[in-house]
Amino acid sequence: MRYTIAACALATMSLLSCKDNKNKEEDNASMNEPSAMEDTNTVSSDQEDWTVLFDGKNMDGWHAYNGDTPTHWAIEDNALVLTPAEDGSGSENLVTDKEYTDFVLSLDWKISEGGNSGVIWAVEENKEYNEPYVTGPEIQVLDNERHPDAKAGTTHQAGALYDMVPPSEKVVNPAGEWNTMTFTIDHKKNMGNVTLNGTSIVDFPVKGEKWQEMVSKSKFADWEHFAKSETGKIALQDHHHKVSFRNIKIKEL
Repeated sequence: MRYTIAACALATMSLLSCKDNKNKEEDNASMNEPSAMEDTNTVSSDQEDWTVLFDGKNMDGWHAYNGDTPTHWAIEDNALVLTPAEDGSGSENLVTDKEYTDFVLSLDWKISEGGNSGVIWAVEENKEYNEPYVTGPEIQVLDNERHPDAKAGTTHQAGALYDMVPPSEKVVNPAGEWNTMTFTIDHKKNMGNVTLNGTSIVDFPVKGEKWQEMVSKSKFADWEHFAKSETGKIALQDHHHKVSFRNIKIKEL
């Protein structure tokens, strides 16, 4: 009987010791793992680098080019939607209140059948200029299948640096479907980039001899005010066709 009691006591002590060690290992492992709060802070920190330019609720931070409150733009299903004037007269481009120099801009766009639009940067707002593209370069937004501009050459197709650099791949979704576009302008690194639907399709310098050479070979060669400033507003173009934009955010570099 004494031997049985002693054996039971030893077995119990062994089980307690094993449980103790297991608890210590779990505690150590828990200490080495990042906490949920740390993960949240990391994501939050990354999000803080971005500024939302359109939240799907209002047009704060935007106005009509050379104007005030937009009349041809409306918010539908959390998207900025342009319905151009029925008679095709005039245009109402939308521009940011703020100016930008080096940045990454991310947005979704959807073009109507046969539609044409664009995203323009380094825009100078002045009554002397009737359109943003007089001063700012453009990333093309287009229905490649139906709009005649697509037949004018690949530098006029969706995602191109308009009339200067064509997209390297055809990754655009058809009219009526959303496309996700990110484009970067960085004068410090002298680089511009367009990524469409997750694929990098356009790279270009943003200043210097190579940039000037591109401009000289384009329709903008003799435009007195074109691309003369590194800083300017960002414009969503009214090209007399219905177009939608959403999820617009910017990260300044």
